[in-house]
Amino acid sequence: MNNDHLALFVRIANTYNISLAGRELDLSPAVASAYISKLEENLGVRLIHRTTRKVSLTEEGEAFLPHAQEVLATLETARASVGAGSLVPQGTLRITAPASFGRMHIVPALKSFMQKYPGLTIDCRFSDTIVDLVEGGFDIAIRDAALKDSNLIARKLASDNRIVCASPEYIAKNGLPKTPQDLVNHQIINLASIESWGFKSGKDTLNIKTKGALRFDNGEAVRDACVQGLGITISSNWCSYKYLEDGSLVEVLKDFPLVANADIWAVYPSNRLLAPKVRAFIDHFIAYFGEVPYWEKQ
Repeated sequence: MNNDHLALFVRIANTYNISLAGRELDLSPAVASAYISKLEENLGVRLIHRTTRKVSLTEEGEAFLPHAQEVLATLETARASVGAGSLVPQGTLRITAPASFGRMHIVPALKSFMQKYPGLTIDCRFSDTIVDLVEGGFDIAIRDAALKDSNLIARKLASDNRIVCASPEYIAKNGLPKTPQDLVNHQIINLASIESWGFKSGKDTLNIKTKGALRFDNGEAVRDACVQGLGITISSNWCSYKYLEDGSLVEVLKDFPLVANADIWAVYPSNRLLAPKVRAFIDHFIAYFGEVPYWEKQ
């Protein structure tokens, strides 16, 4: 079974387009189509449905996909372990990350990463929707939420400390809340699905159901609205540290820390061997962010 055929099939499963998948692997549409036909011939089953409008996996294709992904991941790891070709990670590394964190902190770090590993091609997909790694064909995901999937292995990249903040303009006009309960008398800017704020109050947790006229599905939008004086919000230090440094935002309710603090994780499927390109990515970003990330040093 040809590994190039397997690689193409995996990309088709994610792009739903033979020509596009072929271009990603430097194959012409004709060659890509021939590769898939040959793979189907070798297996004796049809793997994909072809129509003039779209491509989709057959039932047999869906069943075969995770095995094809496993073969490719295992082959890459095996080759590196015996020094076949090059010990330097190569190939395409597919990454998914939250939109704001990816743009603000993954992209700037890619320059040094790609200089270190010029044989790698990086395919980043930034979205605040949590995607299925296996189904999406991703090698690694960056997560800033609690991990619920026991089929994933997680490595901590950095801390994700969160604060309540407001702009000086808002504070001058509306005053400072002295306790979490005071938030009911203030304009609140919420990130979608996070409207109940938990605070540490001694040994107890105090939950406040917040209300506001503004809600966004993007952390940078929430931060920017807060900078404009439109209300009080929760923000991660990694998102707002520059604005805290220049005084555009001010931390409030310092005596009542949030219980929402989390960490930034790199996760990958537990049923795969750790490919050299994944290990290289994790090691690079742990070193890049450091034990105390730069956004925590203001």
